[in-house]
Amino acid sequence: MKRAFGVLALLFMSAGYAQAAPSVRSFTLKEAIGMALENNNLIKAAGFRSKAAQEGIAITSSGYYPHLFFEETFGASNSPTQTFMMKLDEGRFAQNDFNISNLNHPGTWHDFKTALTVQQPLYSPALAPARNVAEKEAEKEQLSADAVKQDVAFQVLRLYLDVQRSEAQYKAAEKAVSEAQEHRRLAAVRSQAGTGLRSDELRARTHLSSAEQQLITALNDRILTKMQLGITVGLKDGEKADIAEPLTRLARPPQPDELTRAALENRNDLRRTRVELEKADASLKLARSGYLPAIDAFASYQLNAKDVPFGADNDAWMTGVNLKWNIFEGFRTNRERDRATAERSAAAQMLEGKTKDIRFQVQESFLRREEMGKRLEVARHALLDAEETVRLLSRRFENSLATMVELLDAQTALNQARANLVDTEANYALAGGRVYYAAGIFLKEMLK
Repeated sequence: MKRAFGVLALLFMSAGYAQAAPSVRSFTLKEAIGMALENNNLIKAAGFRSKAAQEGIAITSSGYYPHLFFEETFGASNSPTQTFMMKLDEGRFAQNDFNISNLNHPGTWHDFKTALTVQQPLYSPALAPARNVAEKEAEKEQLSADAVKQDVAFQVLRLYLDVQRSEAQYKAAEKAVSEAQEHRRLAAVRSQAGTGLRSDELRARTHLSSAEQQLITALNDRILTKMQLGITVGLKDGEKADIAEPLTRLARPPQPDELTRAALENRNDLRRTRVELEKADASLKLARSGYLPAIDAFASYQLNAKDVPFGADNDAWMTGVNLKWNIFEGFRTNRERDRATAERSAAAQMLEGKTKDIRFQVQESFLRREEMGKRLEVARHALLDAEETVRLLSRRFENSLATMVELLDAQTALNQARANLVDTEANYALAGGRVYYAAGIFLKEMLK
């Protein structure tokens, strides 16, 4: 009696939890995936990373534009050379400044220098490959963002099926408790009538206790899976998610050869590996650019004043072209080139390995789906057989032709067959989704 009261109390608390929740939103699989694409935090974070990489292209491209600098400098000195140049820049150099005493021992002098300088790269061999590296990085991050969408969509399918599974397991657990209560009732009736054993009644109670514990676990699993689905699709705090309809299976996928072609064309991780190889090529060009000179044009206009900043006691301008060629830097350019070559070789090997792995994944997912389909048929027949066995043994037990041990063993097998069928149905649908996921077309197929 106490055990039954405990189970009823737990069920009542669960009902109260459901009623206290602000709202319950039910989704079809397509609706759940669509909402996750809009609200999932992982997808949003991947989108921001992709945007940051796009800004990297603009940052690198800024090297093509002229650079404009404004400078205001104050200096004071009694150094002969410094004061000589300050006076010249200010246009204050006088005849007595040529006196030997004034030249060797000038007084303290100060200068305010205002300068506006522009630099324009004319030839910079590193700019083009650096921009190409940034472009490939942005492309890779965009592919990563697309891959996150595929991953989250597949996770939504898995959670959708987990909710469906937990609902079915909860109903099966409720039925198992109801049947266990009936077995205990029959054992009690037979014991009171003197035709049964006290041990049969005790076994029936023990079996009922086990069924009640499984019901408690099934209840919590149902609550937790719905909470996890709600988090993944991006529901607000307090909102609960539920499934609008059960998902039994997905459309039959194409044959493995067609799936493999689709995977080699659409898998984002394979495309990222290809882009990584292209990025390595650009990095190698960038390293080799260190052997070439850079040419810049520059122009400057300056004002000099003795007493006030931004003053104009005198002005001057200068323009010219600068060529800079790094002839020797301790073999650094050679080492950077060798490192880029090694990274390029590594990227090529990664691409080859990824291609082989994807081919295997497609074949494996297809075979696993076929396997789950056959296991589903076996599980359905096993459930029918287990139900018939319990029905027959129940009648035999009522007529004292079977023992309680036999009946409870059959009931345990029936409960296991029900749970196995629920798992197999969900796993069959999940295996179908995994085929599309392995082919890189899961999101496309789910949103049709």
